[in-house]
Amino acid sequence: MRIISPLRLLFVFVLLSMSAASFAQISVTISFAPPELPVYEQPLCPGDGYLWTPGYWGYADDVGDYYWVPGTWVMAPEPGLLWTPAYWGWGGNGYVFYDGYWGQQVGFYGGVSYGYGYFGNGYEGGRWQNGQFFYNRSVNNVNVTNIHNVYNTTVINSTTVNRVSYNGGSGGLSARPTPQQEAAAREKHIPPVAAQTQHSQAARANPEQRASVNHGKPGVAATPKPGAFSDRAVVPAKAAGAPYTPPVNRAAVQPAANIPAAHPESNAARPERPAPDNRPEANRPTTGQPNNPPEPKRAEPNPPESNHPPTAHPNSPPEPKRNEPADRSQTPSPGERSQPQRTPPPPPEEKPRAAQDQRQRPQPAPPKQEEKKSKEAQPKRDEKPPQ
Repeated sequence: MRIISPLRLLFVFVLLSMSAASFAQISVTISFAPPELPVYEQPLCPGDGYLWTPGYWGYADDVGDYYWVPGTWVMAPEPGLLWTPAYWGWGGNGYVFYDGYWGQQVGFYGGVSYGYGYFGNGYEGGRWQNGQFFYNRSVNNVNVTNIHNVYNTTVINSTTVNRVSYNGGSGGLSARPTPQQEAAAREKHIPPVAAQTQHSQAARANPEQRASVNHGKPGVAATPKPGAFSDRAVVPAKAAGAPYTPPVNRAAVQPAANIPAAHPESNAARPERPAPDNRPEANRPTTGQPNNPPEPKRAEPNPPESNHPPTAHPNSPPEPKRNEPADRSQTPSPGERSQPQRTPPPPPEEKPRAAQDQRQRPQPAPPKQEEKKSKEAQPKRDEKPPQ
């Protein structure tokens, strides 16, 4: 039984944890397509165990521009693992980036022809045999003096060779994954190793790698090892895949499906909305009715208004004070009729009020002549008889 050393298990765990962020980049979507692949030569393989990982266009959302990640030779994290390259694919409302990964089989990479063994379907650049990788000299730049595990098999590329770097969308490739590639996508994978992640970050930080600067022809198209941008074996691009002009509105990169569309009309004042002064006047008193006082809307702690005397109106006589025993105009209750009524004399201040009430009330008709004479003959109560 083969025993796996704890150190090897720890190494694999560190690789998985350090590269998890890079492997989770499949959610990035861009509204315009990446440039075509540049034309460049593959640098010499640095040693046994290195596998070729082709270059690709990444995207920097902080600057709104694509940047070229150079192709490079990478040491496989484990024997028997092959590299599936990254690619861009149309997702219905934008271009989606699918990061590469390590696995037992090469999966689907959009049908993009990266060259050097990656011609859109599978990998023809080498194979694992008895724990050692054998290189196909027909598609790889290998020094046979230092590396002896090589073979030479001519690869016939049946696909149309072009420099398109994405699948689907306008002008993209129309390749679809095969059942074997779909099964490979469901297998256990290892994300890009730490050296690959650092390599991509270095390319992103270099302004010369941006498509708006190099116009699809990067000065560093491939490196002998990850991160070796200043190595003398660095390979520049010979030509761009096609003339590239960045779009003017490349800063607006996120489609509406990922970020909610801005609706300026929801924040700005709409012209059809009424002004604050034209709001419904439900709580204002009705205009044109001077005899009707405004009805208060606030809840009063006092008892209901039905238990209080009616509110005085402008044209009605003044209401007597509540704590004064003024004359009642209402009919007394049956209990009050059984008791003798003792009406106190009106207070002095009420006489002018009574006189005022008398003037406001309709006056009776003048008495007849006979009644007037009889009344004049009677002496007044307050006058004393003549002495």
